[in-house]
Amino acid sequence: MAVDLRLYALVDPAAAGGRTLVDLARRLTASATLVQLRDKHGSTRLMIEEARDLRAVLEPEGIPLLVNDRVDVALAAEADGVHIGQDDMPVPDARLLLGRGAIIGLSVKTVEQAKAAPLELLDYVAIGGVYGTTSKENTKAPIGTHGLRAIVDTVRARKANFPICAIAGINAANAGDVIAAGADGVAVISALSLAPDPAKAAQDLRTVVDGALARGGRL
Repeated sequence: MAVDLRLYALVDPAAAGGRTLVDLARRLTASATLVQLRDKHGSTRLMIEEARDLRAVLEPEGIPLLVNDRVDVALAAEADGVHIGQDDMPVPDARLLLGRGAIIGLSVKTVEQAKAAPLELLDYVAIGGVYGTTSKENTKAPIGTHGLRAIVDTVRARKANFPICAIAGINAANAGDVIAAGADGVAVISALSLAPDPAKAAQDLRTVVDGALARGGRL
């Protein structure tokens, strides 16, 4: 399935700025191209409810919903797919369970992981962390745009034009640099959910991304 990564919004109850996930999603629908439910602490039952509530908001707007890590939750809530990490369910197993029509993304943090990623079974990869972030526990140093470019080049050497987004610490001030380094879009939590006006923050970020893609001849 073709996936639009330009503004990939991650919503997480642990970083929702005091808003409900549904309220946050509603504020983002005008600009987000993809939304992920990320809940590291919720029960399975709660996550299914969250995913279904988000689907009710996003589906009429044509915005796909992915679930972080949890293939079972994605199946039960009839989400559009999953995003999985290097230590989660192996990609071939996730594809077997979800079918060819689902969107499956994989976190990639190193050139070695980029070389090993089963691109034929994936719809995109998310590269990071590019910058420092407080949204995720991560003891590794940020890779920066130089590290991002190295991983992008590794992926694209294997499969030209393969969809790639960048994640961690990205905002309107640095998103242009990320796109210039080869990413097709940005995955963002705090810059949207913790902003005083998430809708405006999303609009501003989408404008930066679209502008950078246009300058690079990719939009």
